[in-house]
Amino acid sequence: MSAPLPDAVVPGPVLVIGCGLIGTSVALALRDLDVPVHLRDASASHLEIAASVGAGSPDPVESPALVVVAVPPAAVVETVRSALAEFPQAVVTDVASVKGSICAEVTDPRFVGGHPMAGKERSGPMAASGLLFEGRAWAVVPTEGTDPDAVALVERVATSVGAVVRRMDAASHDRAVALVSHVPHLVSSLTAGLLTEAPTDDLALAGQGLRDVIRIAGSDRGLWVDIIGSNAGQVGDILDDLAARLDDLRAAVRAGDGSVAEHLDRGRDGVSRVPGKHGEQPTALGVVFVSIDDTPGELSRLFSDIGAAGVNIEDMRIDHELGRLVGVVEVVVQAAAADVLHTALIERGWAAFR
Repeated sequence: MSAPLPDAVVPGPVLVIGCGLIGTSVALALRDLDVPVHLRDASASHLEIAASVGAGSPDPVESPALVVVAVPPAAVVETVRSALAEFPQAVVTDVASVKGSICAEVTDPRFVGGHPMAGKERSGPMAASGLLFEGRAWAVVPTEGTDPDAVALVERVATSVGAVVRRMDAASHDRAVALVSHVPHLVSSLTAGLLTEAPTDDLALAGQGLRDVIRIAGSDRGLWVDIIGSNAGQVGDILDDLAARLDDLRAAVRAGDGSVAEHLDRGRDGVSRVPGKHGEQPTALGVVFVSIDDTPGELSRLFSDIGAAGVNIEDMRIDHELGRLVGVVEVVVQAAAADVLHTALIERGWAAFR
């Protein structure tokens, strides 16, 4: 590993072990870069589907330059060790959402811990996309003994598929993901669980706000049991903090005093600290709401008109109106561009409002 790496994204073929959402998405993104990719999965159906969508070849590979292990956290250590032994010249990385136990147990200099912060509430190869990592953070977690060239290769791959590399140590990574991913998932699940015995008439009032909160609660149960169990200490500490804040909020609500506002203000402050797309520093954003018919081609026409106005979309969501074939598109843009977009859309005949 001491020789300089060539200019190519990867100096040879890549083997992806595990054809779920993340593994197949990595494979698709690399195939878009003309990198030769081979696939392996214990599930014959996952392997067949991933190959059929163009993620790579199911044929064996003799000498991969890089092996990407994309299996559930509980199986990562064994799979990584097997890959290191089978391919003695390859760099091996993983995509598991917990790093502490893995990096402690695998000390080979050719192994580089990794974790792309990307996912969906749906799982499996059919949900995969080569664009999944665009603008998303990708944690790269080397240890003191990791070969620098191996780290450079993994970081180049992450950057090449559109991700923003964040190099960190294992303990910092696990603390961070407990805060920004694992505990939010549990809170989403708790909120969704409140709905299981709710009257149907109550649920008919559900709007986009509720859907935003519970969306990730529909994710794969088995995977999340594994993830939470692998990071139980860090998750438990943050849940303790959250429980104390919830007790304080509950008391404030019962008392009807002004301290409820303090919790709301703290929440707004927290939202303002979340980085923007591509890991950029938070910036002031504006929102333009656009009424849109729920018919084919309308969303495409809206995107075209926004592009014609020279405005870049930072984020968006669609809220469908109950009982009507109409939706409201919330278009999030830079604050300075909001008035420009609002005026441009009205001039093009859209029912737009601020």
